[in-house]
Amino acid sequence: MGDWIRCCHPAPDAGVRLIVFPHAGGSVSAYHALSAAVSGGVEPLIVQYPGRQDRFGEPFAAGADEIVDAVLGELASEAGTAPLALFGHSMGALLAFEAARRLESEGRPPVALFLSGRAAPSLAGRTAAKRAVRDMNDAELIEEMRKLAGTADELLASPELLSIFLPPMRADYQIVDDYVYREGPPLSCPVVVLTGDDDPRVTPDEARAWESETRGGFSCHVLAGGHFFLDAHLPYVAGVVASSLSDRETMTAP
Repeated sequence: MGDWIRCCHPAPDAGVRLIVFPHAGGSVSAYHALSAAVSGGVEPLIVQYPGRQDRFGEPFAAGADEIVDAVLGELASEAGTAPLALFGHSMGALLAFEAARRLESEGRPPVALFLSGRAAPSLAGRTAAKRAVRDMNDAELIEEMRKLAGTADELLASPELLSIFLPPMRADYQIVDDYVYREGPPLSCPVVVLTGDDDPRVTPDEARAWESETRGGFSCHVLAGGHFFLDAHLPYVAGVVASSLSDRETMTAP
């Protein structure tokens, strides 16, 4: 793999490669457990954004299009021809969605799109808007992270760790703040949405609004938990991925 993609659990004989886009502030290590849970039937490939872990010191990405361009460009440079499915959580859901749109426009749509922890972007301006990160000081940004309950209290209480963690978090939040939804034709692939029933940023109805973005079938799974519900439901999520891709193979079989 190149700069942008990591494979923690190789499955070269899998029929589908699942590209995983992490949340804001997220990295490959945060999705290691998900990778292990889904590996076998698919080969999970996790996107590593610049400015963290083994890419520490690199300039942060300037926007969603830059990330999508880089990830799809790296995939296109490889020899593998396995079909692609896409998975994104929170900010990653926006990136996975835009990657799916790009693949569709190029005549190679993904076989499935899994979107987690994110309201449909078509609702921008109609949902409760949070304060833009550019208007937050560090204390306010830390409080926002605490509300979402995805960051250990020990990290939030450590000035040394925060000096490392806050810059990529702020850069990623800026990508979300700057994201502009563009109307376009619906996707041809099935869209599977997962959301927590106690997510302070996404209601179940806002998650179900993703249905308007596809003509290829839609399902929404509302699970117990807040914004970071995935780890508590990994076997279920892995089953959703497996069954969705199995359904796809059944529908396309001669």
